[in-house]
Amino acid sequence: MELLTFKIILVLALFLLALTVAAYSTWAERKVAAIMQDRIGPNRSGPFGLLQPLADGGKFFFKEDFTPQHAEKFLFILGPSLVMFISLITGAVIPWGKTLNFGGVSYDLQVANIDVGVLFIIGMASIGVYGIMIGGWASNNKYSLLGAIRASSQMISYELAMGLALLSIIMMTGSLDLKAISEAQATGKIWGFIPAISGINWNILYQPLAFLIFFVAALAETNRHPFDLPECESELVTGYSTEYSSMKLGLYMFGEYVNMFISNAFIVVLFFGGYNYPGIDWVTQHWGENAAGILSIVAFLIKTITGILIFMWIRWTLPRFRYDQLMHLGWKTLIPLALINLMVTGAVILAFGN
Repeated sequence: MELLTFKIILVLALFLLALTVAAYSTWAERKVAAIMQDRIGPNRSGPFGLLQPLADGGKFFFKEDFTPQHAEKFLFILGPSLVMFISLITGAVIPWGKTLNFGGVSYDLQVANIDVGVLFIIGMASIGVYGIMIGGWASNNKYSLLGAIRASSQMISYELAMGLALLSIIMMTGSLDLKAISEAQATGKIWGFIPAISGINWNILYQPLAFLIFFVAALAETNRHPFDLPECESELVTGYSTEYSSMKLGLYMFGEYVNMFISNAFIVVLFFGGYNYPGIDWVTQHWGENAAGILSIVAFLIKTITGILIFMWIRWTLPRFRYDQLMHLGWKTLIPLALINLMVTGAVILAFGN
């Protein structure tokens, strides 16, 4: 199999995977809410309501596509399109599995293995806020504009804490390459002296505070509860998406769920060993490269889906912050903690080495 053919197949597979996960995240969101509120949840469309996402998608396509009279029409369409495009493209640099072997040639399960994968994802996430800002402004609605302004200030605030938390991981691994970060968590000794089981030398063991900061910042970056101030139905009538309908609204909603999927995949790479799992070297030696590669994909997706379910659990557990509390947490709590963690990490590396 040629490399180009494999990459095309991989791109299509990731595109379908992202859309499928986004679609069924809406079903899982309702089921999680139903379980926590002692209800049944979707159960009409198909067995266990599994066809509900298809029914919802069909509803979006057939609803009236309304555009406000005084809206900037080009930007009104560009906003949700940009959110969806950015959320999908960030998955290109994530290593979704170890390797697969076809015809004696090993292929990486990564669309683009670039040296600065971490910077690419952070940069794309920063651009993603423009889709929300453009949509809110182009709607010519004060509630939409307020939601867009909230989204931009929230993302700017929490990106700082997220970036500082990331620096501690970069200092430990000495690389911005996501593949290298994953490989660094495969072997070694935990805390420098406890022999690690093959596949479990995860960064969460060394950087629990960085993980906590990054996780909270990821919730804010994806506009998830309790940080969903840009949408805030009780104040802003769904905020930046107030004037949207039909599939343009659907793109905003799907973009949010794809962002949640990619954010959790990024967290898995940084803190939970990426595609590594216990005994990965043993599986490679005894069952072959393809068996180890397939199991690595399964392990990666299990970790990622677990993170998505935790995001949903948090949504239906915690109340929404006030806006001043959200800003206070970002600037006066997370950033100082991230700076302290960064200095401690630097001191430990200077004293003892990696």
